[in-house]
Amino acid sequence: MAKSYLPLNALRAFEASARHLSFTKAGMELRVGQAAISHQVKALEARLGVELFRRLPRGLALTDEGQALIPAIAESFSRVRATLERFEKGHFRGVVSVGGRRHLRNPVALAAT
Repeated sequence: MAKSYLPLNALRAFEASARHLSFTKAGMELRVGQAAISHQVKALEARLGVELFRRLPRGLALTDEGQALIPAIAESFSRVRATLERFEKGHFRGVVSVGGRRHLRNPVALAAT
C-alpha cells in the first residue's frame, strides 16, 4: 500500500493563517502571496473533508475542526523547530547519559555520524 504524502506546505499555511487569522499576513510571513496561502488551505480542507476556517469580510475565524487541529500542528512544528535548532554546523547538541546519571547540566556537542 502506498503511503500518501504529508502536505507540509498546506500545514504551514494553515498554522500561520490560524496564528494571524489572515491569509494575507500568513503569506507575508511565509513569503508567498495571499492567493497561494488560500489555495494551500483549500487543498488541505479538501483533503480532510472539512472547513478549517470561516472566511469573514475582514479576516478568518477557526471552525471547531480548525480549533481541534491547530494545537497538534503548532506543537509538531515547535518540536521539529527545537530539534533542528540542536544541529549546529554539522554537529548535534544533545544530552549524554554517563554512568547511570540521566542528564548532564551542559549539553555535549556530538559529531553527526
